[in-house]
Amino acid sequence: MAVIRESSVISGVYVVELRPFSDPRGRFMETFRKEWFPQRSWDIIQTNRSDSKAGVLRGLHYHRQQVDYWYVARGRIRAALADIRPSSPTYLATQTIEMGEENEIGLFIPIGVAHGFVALTHATLTYIVDNYYNNGQDEFGIIWNDPTLNINWGVTEPILSDRDASNPPFRPEKA
Repeated sequence: MAVIRESSVISGVYVVELRPFSDPRGRFMETFRKEWFPQRSWDIIQTNRSDSKAGVLRGLHYHRQQVDYWYVARGRIRAALADIRPSSPTYLATQTIEMGEENEIGLFIPIGVAHGFVALTHATLTYIVDNYYNNGQDEFGIIWNDPTLNINWGVTEPILSDRDASNPPFRPEKA
C-alpha cells in the first residue's frame, strides 16, 4: 500500500510514496487511488499525458476549478509548486520535488497551487484531473522565473513554449 503524506511546505499538497512489486516477469505498481486523497468527492474526469525533451520547462500554471494528480511514467522531472492562495497558511511558499525513475511518487496538487516542471531527462508525465479542459478558461499562468516566487528550478535557460515565455509576473490577490 502507498504511503501518503502532506507536504511540510505547502498545505494541501500530498506526496504519495508508491510501492512497486517485482518478480521475474517485470513489475506492477498501483499509481492512483481516489481514496488516497482528502478531497474524496472529486471525480476523475480526464487523464492527460505530456512528453517532454530534456530541458523543457512547462509552467507555471494554476487553476481555480481543477485539482491535478501527477505521475512520471518515464524519465525524471523537477516539479515546482507555489502556494498562491491568499487564505492559505502557507501562502507564497514554494517547493521543488524530483519525480520519476529514482523517486517514484505521485503528487496531488490542489486548486490554487501554481505548478510546473522541468524535464531533467526525456520524460513522460501523466496527470489525472477532476475537470475537463475548457479551452483555457480555467488555465492561468505565471512567468517561470518570477522574482517574487523565486523558484529554484535548477536551470537558467529552459526550453519554453511561446505561451509560457509570455506568462505575466505574479500579482498577489486579496483574500
